[in-house]
Amino acid sequence: MQKILSKFRYCLIIGLVLLSQSCGTYSFSGASIPAEMKTVSVQFFENTSALVVPNLSQQFTERLKTRIRDQSRLSIIRSDADANFEGRITDYTIRPVSIQGNDRAGLNRMTVTVMVKYTNALNPELNFEQSFQAFQEFSTSQRPVQAQEQDLLKLINTQLTEDIFNKAFANW
Repeated sequence: MQKILSKFRYCLIIGLVLLSQSCGTYSFSGASIPAEMKTVSVQFFENTSALVVPNLSQQFTERLKTRIRDQSRLSIIRSDADANFEGRITDYTIRPVSIQGNDRAGLNRMTVTVMVKYTNALNPELNFEQSFQAFQEFSTSQRPVQAQEQDLLKLINTQLTEDIFNKAFANW
């Protein structure tokens, strides 16, 4: 029995050493930002959708800045940066996706669409102008939409900014 435990400990130690060696330099952000890129600017994303949430523009703009700060070494400045993000929120909708027997929505979908123009001053071939869209489904059976809206928008903004960051810096 003692021999078996000794072999098990030996295998466990070898496995842990190999695991720690193989994962030591891996980057989870996936960003491939050139060394010469030092700065980025993020302009205010105005909400031009028909249905306007008062603080959505500010929340989205700040979430994009936070994503860049947290997942890159770039400094955020106001203008004349190596890279620039600008655009607008073009759509905000809440639509039913599942109807119950009593003609009420069993499940709803909140969707936000953002038009983004990305300009890379160091490599113009990487410039893009593209719409990004994210959604969250929710039910109003427990809580009304007003009680859930801010939590849903946080999730949507997180997905949008991840997609935008990946398109600009991870070549996805």
